[in-house]
Parts: sequence; structure tokens; C-alpha cells
Amino acid sequence: MTLSFAAHSGLSLLSRLLAAVLGGYALASALALWLGAVLPAPRAEAVLAGIQWSFAAHVAAVIWAFSPVSPSRVWGGLLTLVALLLAASVVLGPAGGG
Repeated sequence: MTLSFAAHSGLSLLSRLLAAVLGGYALASALALWLGAVLPAPRAEAVLAGIQWSFAAHVAAVIWAFSPVSPSRVWGGLLTLVALLLAASVVLGPAGGG
């Protein structure tokens, strides 16, 4: 009984670690892309602002990945946010920026 609980714990920890690293990176990249596309500034300034905000988003994703929320909810939230940001940047991309 203890072995299966330890294995389940290890898989949960691995899932949270992957969500923090890979999910956080995906969220940060999608946010940087979206902000670079929609901010009303010259393109270089919009991209730099997007990159700066992406660091904060990655930190927030890491904190959320290790919160008491279930790993499946963390993954669902991260993937939903990434999909929404990517879709919005594709739709709004050509018109955004200066």
C-alpha cells in the first residue's frame, strides 16, 4: 500500500515539476508573443515589454504549479491560458504594435 502511494506521490510531483517548467515556459512565451502583438508601441518596445512581463508570468506559473490545487487543474489552467493567448495573438497579431 505504501509503495503505490509513494509512486503516486512521485508522479504528482513530476507532473507539478513539468507544469512549472514546461507549462510556465509555454505560458511565458505565449504572453510575450501576445503582448508583442497587441501593445500600442513601436514593435521593439512592445516585444521588450512582452518579454519582461513573461518573467513574471513564469514565476506565477511555478508558484501555481506547487500550490495545493490538483495537478490536472494546474495543467488545464495553463493549457487554456496558452491556447487563448496564442489564438488572440494570431487573430490580433497583424493589427497590433506600432
